[in-house]
Amino acid sequence: MTGSKQHMYKAVEAKTIIKTENKSYLFVKRFIDIFLSLISIILLLPIFVLIALLIKLEDRKGPFIFSQVRVGKDGRKFQMYKFRSMVSNAEDLLESLLEHNEASGPLFKMKEDPRVTKIGKFLRKTSLDEIPQLLNVLKGEMSLVGPRPALPREVETYSSYERERLKAVPGLTCFWQVEGRSNLSFKEQVELDLKYINSRNLLLDLKLIIKTFKVLIGSKDAY
Repeated sequence: MTGSKQHMYKAVEAKTIIKTENKSYLFVKRFIDIFLSLISIILLLPIFVLIALLIKLEDRKGPFIFSQVRVGKDGRKFQMYKFRSMVSNAEDLLESLLEHNEASGPLFKMKEDPRVTKIGKFLRKTSLDEIPQLLNVLKGEMSLVGPRPALPREVETYSSYERERLKAVPGLTCFWQVEGRSNLSFKEQVELDLKYINSRNLLLDLKLIIKTFKVLIGSKDAY
């Protein structure tokens, strides 16, 4: 990161204050989350079944749903669901791949991660692996729009500034999901998350949901 960018980041960090939550907005947002997630689950059920079959055909050893502990609002932990896009022993192989990490900050990303299956590559490219998180939305652990939920090991390394992104319910999509995805640095992701938290409203949520549909047809920035 250049000196000017570092200076900009520190300046934003120094003055960032999370706005007080609007209760009326949160009530309507929750109603929309329940309504849209329930309708989506019903409509997408045939796709659920097809994806599950394809995952099991390629790798019979593991489950088709991958459950992982994530950190939600105010540091509360929950089990986040995804369609499994990696081999069944992916977590055991992680330590041997850490030296090849291509992401900044506490994140781990590899453009050519050898643990990702063939069907997994397609699911990630189209973001279809995220569909089971509609169940998390229905349960209230996540929202349709909000900062992406982090892993506990990532949160442990957060600065007080970075922990501000935990002030909102995590979501299926957010600013950086539609504006760069894996190509953004961790600091850029944090800045975009705080931008959303401080400017969120129903119109912004709707715009981000609409933009997300473009990602579903394939994003070159997803891996």
